[in-house]
Amino acid sequence: MTKRKGIILAGGTGSRLFPVTNTTSKQLLPVFDKPMIYYPLSVLMLSGITEIAVITTPDQRTNFENLLGDGASLGLQIQYIEQPRPEGLAQAYLLAEDFLAGAPSAMILGDNIFYGHGLPEVLRHAGSYAHGASIFAYQVRDPSRYGVVCFDDFGRASAIDEKPEAPRSDFAATGLYFLDGSASDRAKQIKPSMRGELEIIDLLRTYMTDDDLYVQRLGRGYAWFDTGTHESLLDAGNFVRTIEERQGVKVGCIEEIAYHMQLIDLEQLLALASAMSKTGYGEYLRRTALQLRAGSTICDLRSIA
Repeated sequence: MTKRKGIILAGGTGSRLFPVTNTTSKQLLPVFDKPMIYYPLSVLMLSGITEIAVITTPDQRTNFENLLGDGASLGLQIQYIEQPRPEGLAQAYLLAEDFLAGAPSAMILGDNIFYGHGLPEVLRHAGSYAHGASIFAYQVRDPSRYGVVCFDDFGRASAIDEKPEAPRSDFAATGLYFLDGSASDRAKQIKPSMRGELEIIDLLRTYMTDDDLYVQRLGRGYAWFDTGTHESLLDAGNFVRTIEERQGVKVGCIEEIAYHMQLIDLEQLLALASAMSKTGYGEYLRRTALQLRAGSTICDLRSIA
């Protein structure tokens, strides 16, 4: 089976967050103690994906490269693809066509945060399908803001509506998509919407037409944030802070995840901690590494999402 590759969509203008995004990418803004992009990156890592493309704007590419480099320090392979102008989420599969080279993929929006016990198993299950598309639905209070997934009497997805005025369901489609190797070819076949964009909903509908769309509902034990507004950005930061301060563990800590996924060893983890020795984040990594060296694992893989 061809190994699945990852895409983080970190382009766009971040206009809903003006003026704080006038000079920097939304995905580089802090969500409590780490850059926003750490969270979607951690999701791909927990999915077992190590080859990742970050799609960003030409003027922000250098900033992402300065932050993540080529990924080698985390045992990853990261490359960067420039998006000259935003033309819809499905455009990502056209921009990343050469990178994917026909491989199945997992694309996550750079402003999405997922958290929950057992998340790695859920992600691995979604990525286990050899054919078709697998997405997640999350119950929300205001579904008209999102793409809405409708279900039939048997619990199967029957329709996806884009920001409907009168939602037929209160389950939103999250910004995480596991698609097979036909995604780029399918993206070439869809036409721009009324707003001139290649809509991800239209791409997913091609899978639904082929009876090849799988939707998993995320239950009450999971949290999902779309941090595209000032309010949701603050909510996500407060959520992360609460979890970390009460439990003493980090959310979306890519260095710790890299170790638990056996992408780096203990000495490499300590080296990463040393580079941030004057911060609470670096101290957490150092303490974690020392506890691991002593044979005391502070958490299992299911709880470090």
